[in-house]
Amino acid sequence: MRAPGGSGAAGRDTGGSGGWWGRKSTPGKVETYTRWSFHFFAVIEVAAIGLPLFAQVGVGTATWMAAVVTVHALICSATASRALDWTRDRRAQPLRLLWFLGSVTVLIAVAALVLRERGPGDDQVRAAASTLFVGVLSFGAGTLTLGVRGRRQVLAVVTGAVGGAMVAQLPLGVAAPAALGTGLAVLFAGGGLAFTAAFSVWLLDAVYELDEARETRARLAVAEERLRFGRDLHDVMGRNLSVIALKSELAVQLARRGRTEAVEQMIEVQRIARESQREVRDVVRGYREADLRLELAGAQGVLAAAGIECEVTGDAAGLPVEVQSALGWVVREATTNVLRHGDAGRCVVGVRVAEGRVVLTVENDGVKMGDGGERPGPVGLTGENGGSGLVGLRERLTAVGGELEAGTVGEDRFRVVATVPLPDVTGAVA
Repeated sequence: MRAPGGSGAAGRDTGGSGGWWGRKSTPGKVETYTRWSFHFFAVIEVAAIGLPLFAQVGVGTATWMAAVVTVHALICSATASRALDWTRDRRAQPLRLLWFLGSVTVLIAVAALVLRERGPGDDQVRAAASTLFVGVLSFGAGTLTLGVRGRRQVLAVVTGAVGGAMVAQLPLGVAAPAALGTGLAVLFAGGGLAFTAAFSVWLLDAVYELDEARETRARLAVAEERLRFGRDLHDVMGRNLSVIALKSELAVQLARRGRTEAVEQMIEVQRIARESQREVRDVVRGYREADLRLELAGAQGVLAAAGIECEVTGDAAGLPVEVQSALGWVVREATTNVLRHGDAGRCVVGVRVAEGRVVLTVENDGVKMGDGGERPGPVGLTGENGGSGLVGLRERLTAVGGELEAGTVGEDRFRVVATVPLPDVTGAVA
């Protein structure tokens, strides 16, 4: 099933100045390159078949033959564009246009063949007609393969063009070896164009599927984090709410009997409720105990599953719990950023302790342009150019006296640096 080209980043508007190419997603860029490559085939057809005619035959004959080639090239270009939209599931199969192109190709080929074999021209005219015959059949067959699916259908189009080229010559008295040679010329030229078209469509589909898989992995990573949060919240509230319900029921029974212990039970309920409120706040803010080493290992596994090479350096052993918790959130947010934005191929995560500070660095390549076509600038502590994720990380780091810097480095790299000071008692950790 082909992914619709209008979904996700590939469906964004590509207009505007300065960032037309930069705002495109990777599949969008590949599709644009593929589309214009097929349009360029029309230029190649005119340049390779139409223009040389003026050096072979007279101006009058060359003019109308070049005009025929140009018209055929334009029809091929329009058919390629419609057929490519069909392969992207954006429109119905252009059957009428395909039949029209096939009919025009056959008519031009037959006319060129008759001119070569029965025309009043000299050898140069016959040579030009032969070039026109082979060229039009080849470009027509190559373009028609864009409008069909399946290996057999592509082979049927090429085989039909080759077989038709040979069979059409025999009634005109062309010798079998000569007809076979012309058929082989159509086979190599038309088959090469057909293979190029089929491979281009396959490659475009593969790029879209890979991009969709990357987005799916990113959504799964976010869903897994939500499940983890839900489990933590359930662990905190489930037990405490059960205790509150039991003690409240006990207090009701004691109160009905006039026992003073009911007051003590309700005081205990208040204490548990306040404790639950504090624990829920800790869960929401992410201040519960976290193992930075587990976060680093998890990030490495998630990125590797997404096809991104990830290198982790340094050791988080011995760091205070609050420092590990804050830096663990940095690793989570930075990993999500790598998965969901850009086209990273490599990510480096480093942890080092020096001069009483812990420095966590997450750097990846494959940075994309911004929505306005500009490159993302360095992100300051004010939160400008930063999303809510960076703002949340700064809040967590600020609580432990840390700082966060994020921005582009070089041509296509993005770096996040979190610095957290260590308490005096752990200043000697290495």
